Amino acid sequence: MENKGWKTIQAKACGKQRMENKMEKKSQYLFTSEVVSPGHPDKCADIIADSIVDRLIIEDSNSRVASEVFVAGRHVVIGGEVKSKANLSQSDYEKIVKDALAKIGYDGKGAFSKEQALHPDDVKVQVLLNQQSPDISQGVDQTTGEIGAGDQGIMFGFASNEADEYMPAAIVYARKLSDTVYDYALKNKDKFGVDIKTQVTIDYGTKENFENGIPKRIHTIVVSAPSVESMKIEEVRAIIQDLIDKSGLPENLYNKNNTIIHINPTGRYVNHSSLHDSGLTGRKLIVDSFGGYAPIGGGAQSSKDYTKVDRSGLYVARWIAKHIVASGLAKKAIVQISYAIGVAKPTSVAVDTMGTFTKHNDDVLSEFVMNSFSLTPKWITDKFKLDKPSIDTFLYADVAARGQVGQASYPWEKLDELDKFKNI
Repeated sequence: MENKGWKTIQAKACGKQRMENKMEKKSQYLFTSEVVSPGHPDKCADIIADSIVDRLIIEDSNSRVASEVFVAGRHVVIGGEVKSKANLSQSDYEKIVKDALAKIGYDGKGAFSKEQALHPDDVKVQVLLNQQSPDISQGVDQTTGEIGAGDQGIMFGFASNEADEYMPAAIVYARKLSDTVYDYALKNKDKFGVDIKTQVTIDYGTKENFENGIPKRIHTIVVSAPSVESMKIEEVRAIIQDLIDKSGLPENLYNKNNTIIHINPTGRYVNHSSLHDSGLTGRKLIVDSFGGYAPIGGGAQSSKDYTKVDRSGLYVARWIAKHIVASGLAKKAIVQISYAIGVAKPTSVAVDTMGTFTKHNDDVLSEFVMNSFSLTPKWITDKFKLDKPSIDTFLYADVAARGQVGQASYPWEKLDELDKFKNI
């Protein structure tokens, strides 16, 4: 009898535990985004490509550029099409590449050997650039002064009310962590390398909270940063934990005692850069945009001039979406724009507030956007001065390093038409 009684009590206890576990799972709704630092090989490729875009457009604002970059080992291959009055030599391209790598942090002054990380003096640059096809340019550069779309395609802009940046919370906080650790690595080259990855998981508690943009807490953090071989993993983890705590994560969401934290989870991360992982332009579209929270278009931004709507279309779609949310018309918004090659006006514009609109439904918002803004490549270019990159305004290489959207200093992030949206 005692044994049966004990089994009954044990069974009830197990049943209660299963119920509590089930309830705990129901109370979680998790979403994750990752970010890579400028030192990641894919970002190196993007930054080099956009350093070329900057140089060509600054010398000739009518330059047409689509220069893909492949970084593998000690080799940098530049391919694609260029049409420009700026005549760059092989040595010019080599200097652009090496200057970009040095600015990223691969300047040969760190404590990593030439086998552990890339050194700029060892880099070999191959240039395989052709002239832009006249079949494309005749549709882009029109006699009326208008600019036709440099290609067909679809672009998506997104905004939400989850963070001050009107971006999804997970990628905002993953960027904060990446920036903090990367800045430390640049200042402490005797300890850390610049090939850094971060990841943040947000717990919304319920799907309803997720849909309404209400994050409850930071559930998991992952940080991987290369360290010199002489450092013990305990020291590495202690430094990075301190950086996490000081990175500016919101106190109402981050509690390190209630957060799963993985720092260099393999226990050793010394070898890094393109010597150990190749890089290619356009391979970090999710990192560059909205962290997987929203759809993305079919093409990359880096390596392309402003007539390519993969770039300019994203910028204006983000600008519209941000205005919709910031003006209180919705809690979140997706804006899709599409173009046909050689045609200036978009073929379609659609606003989807995902059921969170306040005053006007998606049909009204879509019609307002289509009727209120030209949205041609020339209008977008003039609006954001995309043909005038400079140190004083923005550089495409800096955009490639920091993410294509979500940085307050970018012209397409300015909330300069709020009254127009509020008065629909």
